[in-house]
Amino acid sequence: MKTDLGDLNAFVAVARTRGFRDAARQSGASPSGLSEAVRRLEGRLGVRLLNRTTRSVVPTEAGMRLLEQLSPALREVEAALDVVNSFRDRPAGTLRLNVPVSAARLVLPRIVSPFLTAFPDIRLEVVTEEGFVDVLAAGCDAGIRYEERLEQDMIAVPIGPRMQRFAVAASPTYLDRHGRPKHPRDLLGHACVRHRFPSGVTPSWEFEYDGEEVLVDPTGPLIVTAGGASDLAVDAAIAGLGIVGLFEDWLRPYFDSRVLEPVLEPWWGHFSGPFLYYPGRRLVPAPLRAFIDFIKATAEQA
Repeated sequence: MKTDLGDLNAFVAVARTRGFRDAARQSGASPSGLSEAVRRLEGRLGVRLLNRTTRSVVPTEAGMRLLEQLSPALREVEAALDVVNSFRDRPAGTLRLNVPVSAARLVLPRIVSPFLTAFPDIRLEVVTEEGFVDVLAAGCDAGIRYEERLEQDMIAVPIGPRMQRFAVAASPTYLDRHGRPKHPRDLLGHACVRHRFPSGVTPSWEFEYDGEEVLVDPTGPLIVTAGGASDLAVDAAIAGLGIVGLFEDWLRPYFDSRVLEPVLEPWWGHFSGPFLYYPGRRLVPAPLRAFIDFIKATAEQA
């Protein structure tokens, strides 16, 4: 059965975005053209792939199965066609990255502008997501995550700071009212603003000083989703609601402005910085190869 590659791409775009208009914006095609392409594909296959209503477009079970199989295959096709980029003076195309909010805020700002200036024919798309994902199935070329969340079959390249710290802080008003903790276990008697990952895990706060390691699970009036709602957690701490734990680099501007005060700073734990990860495969798209080479060169110059 012969099926047009364009129709398959149209189906994947619509199924991923769950809408013809959003798919059209991302692909540059028209909604009507995408709708017709999906109709042709359904006609050839003899099965409905999308359930359409006036408010939503949702893949059927058959559509989900097809999407799961097509996504990595189409990415490999794109990578194969992208080989011609090596014959260009400048790499071109789209680079899609899947990153946590912390990386989008703390790592990418120093990289994105100089990278896109150096490679004006590349378009960068950044998708923020906290959980570890199959980048190919998600329609991305690569992701950024921390070492403990990487799969063994992934190629990992250091990106951004190689050492970071977990910091805790509170407003001076809160600390004047409730006292300043002297030991991590003192946090159990304080109101603390916690983060929870989309998986449902609320990680313990880890501290280390002079060979002593301490894990605590303090409680408090507010729990927010890691990444997306972290600014809400910071605002709550500034308002005097409790003690917040977050990346030191995230909290640094609030330390500088003195609206937050470091707590237990000698106990702050270090952890290794993030990695750019991508599947080990023979063909690496030219935009991704350019990005990898760029961050490696940037690291060497640092």
